This record gives sequence, structure tokens and C-alpha cells, in this order.
Amino acid sequence: MEPKPFEIGIYSFAELTPDPFTGQTVSPEQRLRDLVESAALADQVGLDVFGLGEHHRQEFLASSPALILASIAERTHKIRLSSAVTVLSSDDPVRVFQDFATLDLLSNGRAEIMAGRGSFIESFPLFGYELDDYNELFEEKLGLLLKLRESERITWSGQHRAPVQDLGVYPRPVQNPLPVWIAVGGTPESVVRAATLGLPMALAIIGGMPERFAPLFELYREYARRGGHDPTQLPLSINSHGFIAEDSREAADLSFASSAIIMNRIGRERGWPPMSRAQYDAAATLRGANFVGNPEQIIEKILFQQKIFGHQRFLLQLSVGTMPHNKMMRAIELLGTEVAPVVRKEIGSRVTTVTT
Repeated sequence: MEPKPFEIGIYSFAELTPDPFTGQTVSPEQRLRDLVESAALADQVGLDVFGLGEHHRQEFLASSPALILASIAERTHKIRLSSAVTVLSSDDPVRVFQDFATLDLLSNGRAEIMAGRGSFIESFPLFGYELDDYNELFEEKLGLLLKLRESERITWSGQHRAPVQDLGVYPRPVQNPLPVWIAVGGTPESVVRAATLGLPMALAIIGGMPERFAPLFELYREYARRGGHDPTQLPLSINSHGFIAEDSREAADLSFASSAIIMNRIGRERGWPPMSRAQYDAAATLRGANFVGNPEQIIEKILFQQKIFGHQRFLLQLSVGTMPHNKMMRAIELLGTEVAPVVRKEIGSRVTTVTT
């Protein structure tokens, strides 16, 4: 079997924060129009995945990723459309399945669910769940979601949702099964769960040296084998923050200004110290977490990490905070036309060398 090409994509939280240079905040309707336009461009320049993260905060617009992705489906042709992530613990798996099955139909088989526990807690009180049940909710609801993929009619019971007794769940998606990824933030228990179930894993690396995450990939592959799965057939993704411009200084100046607004706001809530420019620049070096720089630097860093992890997909969050729309569009163009072709060719040659 010929290996699939390395996949490169972008993801967003549909941020709605002030422009760091003008101080102005665009209207929510304009922000969503810009988001759809950026996804359409990502498709046009040959990127593989567009992800949208679920959030329930004032700073972000994507409280209903499937709905926005459905709009994007009508403007795109090839790019895969994924949540990044669906906060499954506080959602109803039946509704999640129906939403993404519908998206799959609208997009002719391009939908994916990236399920995770989320890095924010607002959705729990909003939908009437207890944080004390954080882990149990995710495990139970993931089990139901996977059962929904298996058959049209299901019987199921659990502790946190009304039982389902021999009922059909519709519509059914184009893809069988509908792809479900597990998003993890570095917790070994989450890695083991994904591997044991034989589900693809997306690891968020948004801080620290990449090498320290390598044991999690070995853990994943080991528990995949223990679960009777072939780890070579289970794709893995790295999801990280960053930004691209022709000039590396411009990339750092733009992205630090936008990131600092939202990261320092969240930091004040969580007791973190303010993010300094020195810290940000350090994270943009080869062995840092952020992918910030010119196309050559981004290529070098993706290839450097792929040698460490052996992953098959890389997703870049280009806008942690609001970025001027024209700069965002140029970054997407650079990623698709200058970075992605080189990375795919190089990694493709690595894989061919290993298998021949």
C-alpha cells in the first residue's frame, strides 16, 4: 500500500479580539465572512484540512463549528473540514454525530470530528454538567459517539444521558465510518485511551521543547499494538500555533502583537505572568513550540519535528488573536504554495526510502 502524502492544514477559533494595530474589533458578521474566505483560499492553494475549534467565550465566535463548516463546505471542493475540537464532554454525542453526518453529506465526504475535553470550562455550567465528572463524561460520551458510527440503530445506556433503546440515528454520512480523531494536550491517560481504541490522535504542542513529547508517541504506538491495532495505519497529527510572512521579523511582530492580547487576557484568569517578547521569540526558534517565521523556517521546523514524531499531519493555528485579514490571507497562500509542496516532497522521499 502506497503511503498517503503528508497533510498540512490550518485551524481557527474564529477569534473576535481587537486588531492590535488599530484597536478596532470587526463586527461578528464580518469576522465570519473573513473566516469563510480564508477557508476557501486554503482550499484553492491546496491545503488538506481546515479545522474550527468550539468555544463559548466572548473572544471567539465558533460556538457551533459544524454550522460554520457547513457554510465553508459550499465554498470549497477538496479540503477536509474538521472540528478542532468538539468539546464532547459537554455535548450530546447523538447531536454531534447528526451535525457532522450532515456536514459530510454537504461536503461530499470531507467531514471529520476531532473530539477532546477542551482547554476551557465555560461549556460545562452552560449546558448543565459538573466539572467533577470531567473525565467520566468524556469517556462515556466517546463510547456512545463511536457506537453511533457502527450501526444505524443502536441500544445504549450510561450514567450521564438518557438511554437509547433500539432507535435509528439519521442521517448517515458519506464516509463509513465517519472519521473521529482524539485531541490530547499531553496527558498520558488520554494518549492511552486513543491508542487502545485505535483512533487517530492529534497532539497539541503549544509550549515547551518538542522532544519532550516524543515519549507520548511511543506510548501511543505501544498501546495501539496492545489493543490489536497496527500503529502504522493510525495517523497522528501535531497541532501548533504560528504565523508565516515573507520576512521572519514581520511574522514575529504581527503574531506577537495579536497573540499577546488574548494570551495575556487568559493568563490573568489563570494566574499566568504576562507573555514577554523574549519568550515568544524563543518559542519561535527551531526547538521551540511556535511555528513563526518565513517559509524556509517553517519548512525546516516541520521537517525537524516529523523526524522526531513520525506524524502524518500538521495543523497550524495562524491566528491566536485577531490578525489583519490581508496578512492572514497571505500567510495561508505562503503555507499552501511555498511550504506544503516542499514538505510533502521531502517527507514523501523519506517514506519511500524507508519502505524500499
